[in-house]
Amino acid sequence: MKRFLRRAVMASLVLPLGLSAQTDFAIVPQTLSNPQNEPREVFPVPSERQMKWQETEFYAFFHYGMNTYTGLEWGNGDENVNRFAPTAKPDPMQWLRLCKVAGMKGGIAVVKHHDGFCLWPTATTDHHCQNSSNAYAKQTNIPRDFADAARALGMKYGFYVSPWDRNSAYYGTDKYVTDVFLRQCFELSQYGTDQFEMWFDGANGGTGYYGGSGGTRSIDASYYYDIPNLRDSVHRVCPDIILWGVGGEARWCGTESGYTNETTWSMGTGLSGDENAWQWFPSESDAKATSDGWFYHDGESTKDSETLFKMYLETVGRNATLILNFPPNKAGRLTDADSVQLYALGNKLRTRFGTDLAPLANIRASQTRSGGAYSAANLIDGDKNTYWATDDGQTAGAITLTWSEPQTVRYVMLQEYIRKGQRVKGFIIETTEDGTTWTQRASNIQTTTIGYKRIIPLNGNTSASYDAGFKVRGLRVRITDSRACPLLHTLSVF
Repeated sequence: MKRFLRRAVMASLVLPLGLSAQTDFAIVPQTLSNPQNEPREVFPVPSERQMKWQETEFYAFFHYGMNTYTGLEWGNGDENVNRFAPTAKPDPMQWLRLCKVAGMKGGIAVVKHHDGFCLWPTATTDHHCQNSSNAYAKQTNIPRDFADAARALGMKYGFYVSPWDRNSAYYGTDKYVTDVFLRQCFELSQYGTDQFEMWFDGANGGTGYYGGSGGTRSIDASYYYDIPNLRDSVHRVCPDIILWGVGGEARWCGTESGYTNETTWSMGTGLSGDENAWQWFPSESDAKATSDGWFYHDGESTKDSETLFKMYLETVGRNATLILNFPPNKAGRLTDADSVQLYALGNKLRTRFGTDLAPLANIRASQTRSGGAYSAANLIDGDKNTYWATDDGQTAGAITLTWSEPQTVRYVMLQEYIRKGQRVKGFIIETTEDGTTWTQRASNIQTTTIGYKRIIPLNGNTSASYDAGFKVRGLRVRITDSRACPLLHTLSVF
């Protein structure tokens, strides 16, 4: 009897209230932590503002200011404001309209160079455009007019403001940072919360006018400008803005000649970056479209559109962005020569990259990641948010395109899904004429990194990339090495 009572008591403790030994327990469905088998990030990864900046790809630089009228590249800071004397009202709408025709998505206007002369009516100094006696200068407000023009054209915009100021008596002191530089950046942020980049030149310190005292002033840019405070303050107003240069969100590729290395990582520094670096630090290449300096000079010429197209291949086509400089002249306009080459460049980009042959092909992959929607079809669906992937541990794989009729091909464009990190370390492109024999193309090019975008001229020659092309029935991209399972969201063939 006692044994039976003990069993009954134990049963009442084990079973929930209201259940008997014969009652079925409720079944709780299992929730998987990663039901789509989504690949993990390979760090570092870009921020959302860095992604938006990278997607801008190709944009213009406009060096305009006091130097346009003095013929200098670096003014000393002692220039009389009346030397800024436009022969017409500067026209940022014309600058941006011509660059949009060329395929650019935005532009950066120089509004203060090292001479400290400001192209807006700033409260931080008397050294600005509206203090000139010139009637057109008194109407000039480049940040206002540039931002308005960009919005009207549906383009991105931003401003170059030199941290170095050869005019200011305060440069080299704390007062310059708090009362001049940071306030100027704040003033510029008020011209629009939708800015995409603020450009800080790396030239910092040296000789100058400095309010009349002259001499040489040196600073340590790594802490002098109070960049963490500047970055946080600007981001509160302009959430999508990238602080280039000393701002630490995008890097200079290391040249001003319109190229970067064939191997380019979005982390590290310089031309190639470093696959082992800890910070996402994507590359920008700045280049001059004219024969002389960054500012306008009488008698200069504009580089031909084929040269500019080559720059595009060697920057945007190598996982960098390209900021291409067209300096407005003394009337505050781009020249007729600029216009001719910009139209020609736009025609080349539209013609050469206008018809993607990949969606017309049958596509297959040597392997596809299990448990989710990671098929090779994602590479040709036109959606940057879908991608092909392999299983974890598989750092190689192949994508093959075949056409029912021969196609003439000249370029292959590849894009990684970099939101989860840059991965690919090696790949090979092959074509076949008969569907059986495969031939490697562009074997003289380092087909190592891909990153945000990689464009490979199949003849291996960026100087003469648009030739007769290759007649093919099939094209294969073989990923030979990757930091983790490769993720590609687009494969295009032109």
